[in-house]
Amino acid sequence: MHIDDLISRALAEDLGDGDHTSLACIPANSIGKAKLLVKETGIIAGIEIARRVFEKVDVKTRFIQVLKDGDAVKPGDIAFTVEGNPVSLLSSERLALNFMQRMSGIATKTHQMVKLLDGLNTKLLDTRKTTPTLRTLEKMAVKLGGGENHRFGLYDMIMIKDNHVDFSGGIKNAINNVKNYLKEKNKSLKIEIEVRNFDELNQVISIGGVNRIMLDNFSPENLKKAVDIIDGKYETEASGGITESTLRMYAETGVDYISVGSLTHHIKSLDLSLKAY
Repeated sequence: MHIDDLISRALAEDLGDGDHTSLACIPANSIGKAKLLVKETGIIAGIEIARRVFEKVDVKTRFIQVLKDGDAVKPGDIAFTVEGNPVSLLSSERLALNFMQRMSGIATKTHQMVKLLDGLNTKLLDTRKTTPTLRTLEKMAVKLGGGENHRFGLYDMIMIKDNHVDFSGGIKNAINNVKNYLKEKNKSLKIEIEVRNFDELNQVISIGGVNRIMLDNFSPENLKKAVDIIDGKYETEASGGITESTLRMYAETGVDYISVGSLTHHIKSLDLSLKAY
């Protein structure tokens, strides 16, 4: 339902009262064909979203899928073809491409980073650093690239971060407040807490009552020490400025998860084009 609403609002933003260029140029009742051409190596994502865009604009459009979401692609590949009223095809073109190029860029970047973890048990996570209203699509793209989704929003997991700790008056208060809140509201949510140093880590371990500990901005050496201290009692997650060049080094510490915000907020779109034929 969210995706259909998103497509409707995006079309309203782009089309207004009509694609007047296409309406003016193209004879009524004509039929056209177009193909989605891949122009860059990567992982394709958003084909199913593009289908919904074309069909939302005109239910009579014939959408013929050639590739599937998550496929590896190279220049010259054709992801799908469409046939129908050329005005409808052109009215759908930009929105379909906008979704697909960004989603494919995210899937491609994610795939590249996941490959760096080959042979290790560490999982790559996204974050909430997403484009407002596009989180569903961007997190979908991460999955298509081989990554895993962290919490979707503020409502589906407890994440006690540094500001929560500071505003609560300390780690013990924050954890106890969360446990009391969940009991009072009769909610069952996983609890993750961020620690910034070994003192905070030792406090969390002594208090307990959490599911995962996020080790924020730890060096690889200190991360390894922290993972050894935790010793499997809690899930572990590393975060904070981890890049492609350092990802493997962090993963080799044995940490369970590494979260990387740049998967969704610092992305180069994949080059795709819709061509009439």
